[in-house]
Amino acid sequence: MDRAKYQGFLTAAVTAYDPDHTLSEKTAHALMEKNIREGARGFLIGGSSGEGPLLSHQERERQLEIAASYPRPEGILLMGAVSAFSTEEAITYAKCADRLGYDAIISTVPYYYKFGSKGIAGYFRDIREHVDRPLFLYNFPGNTGIEIDIEDESIQAILQDGTISGVKQTSLNLYQMERIRSLNPELVIYGGYDEVYLGARILGADGAIGSTFNFTLPLFLEIERCYQSREIEKAQKLQKRANNIMQTLVHCSLFPSIKYVLSLEGIDCGPCRSPFPVLSEDQKACIRACIKENMPEIWKDLNV
Repeated sequence: MDRAKYQGFLTAAVTAYDPDHTLSEKTAHALMEKNIREGARGFLIGGSSGEGPLLSHQERERQLEIAASYPRPEGILLMGAVSAFSTEEAITYAKCADRLGYDAIISTVPYYYKFGSKGIAGYFRDIREHVDRPLFLYNFPGNTGIEIDIEDESIQAILQDGTISGVKQTSLNLYQMERIRSLNPELVIYGGYDEVYLGARILGADGAIGSTFNFTLPLFLEIERCYQSREIEKAQKLQKRANNIMQTLVHCSLFPSIKYVLSLEGIDCGPCRSPFPVLSEDQKACIRACIKENMPEIWKDLNV
């Protein structure tokens, strides 16, 4: 793989719905256009931020189709989430993304059942054997409940033999991220938790895939600029602002909060699927106050 092709910020896109609760192509494309204008390198479609586990099989494929139909400029990446309970279903999504011309696919480890390292390795090998696209491991133990064992020979094998092209490290364990890099320096590694982006970058991440990037890209691009110019103290202060935002969003419910901020930017993606909550007026006020304090660069343009 050409690692340079995959460096930068990929937005973990939220899913846009029309008032009748069907997927909205128009709004999804408006969000992609906004993020590209703000500096996104590409998009992860159908992941956690996209409410993938709450969508039907048909909706997940339609979600991939909608993003692929956007006339994206050259160089803008699409990564399709194919995570599923069964290998067969994951392969179905992977084939859909392949047919649509996605640049890469990504999957969590198979969750719910604890299959062990050999089962996890077999799952990724089976996907890779059916679809000739770069395959990323979405390491998200907080949601899957499964910690991968990078000392296990089965896991080491898929990280080193070309089965896995990269890792999205949605874990606060940056030591593990660095050890994964040491196993195979050619892997593309993305930080998956926005709140430790700077630490992940210092330890060798090529970029990040983030949920808050739906609206925080200007802030993170400035963090990256400061990192590259070695203005570390300023980068730390900016990361603190990003973390203030994340803390507030998580406290109020992350994905509904992201959609609320987008609605203030004029992009109404509709509510999240149940059982995600509907925000109270007090929560909305809290979110507005946080954005005003920590992202004044976008506050002036919000519909408040």
